[in-house]
Amino acid sequence: ERQTALLSRRGLVEGSLSKSRIIVLGTRGEMTEFANLYAAEHLIISMRDPWEIAGSITAAGSVFIGNYSPESAGDYASGTNHTLPTGGWARSMSGVNIESYMRRITYQELTPAGLAALAPVITAMATAEGLDAHAAAVNIRI
Repeated sequence: ERQTALLSRRGLVEGSLSKSRIIVLGTRGEMTEFANLYAAEHLIISMRDPWEIAGSITAAGSVFIGNYSPESAGDYASGTNHTLPTGGWARSMSGVNIESYMRRITYQELTPAGLAALAPVITAMATAEGLDAHAAAVNIRI
């Protein structure tokens, strides 16, 4: 209440706070599980030994570690991205970053033994999809 009273956008903050909730969890494991399910746009880990938890976070737009890493640092000055996934999309998407604008190429090379080991799976899936030429491309090689 003291901090809200000092803000120029007090009405907006009060509206947000009226819809906010505090969730108390019993263990660090529960905290991590909830954080990964919620997949926050911004996640602040403000606790003793925050890196112990940070290594378990798999879904967040941007993670702020410790008491001296406010979200506003990431928004304006610390160099991390501010275009982040919202609405739980951090479970499957990253924020926009330099890699968003880079082309990536994958390479693969199979040995004769490797292709022979994969052949039953490849031909079964190709046949199930009605792609006989894909199955033939394997069968001809083995």
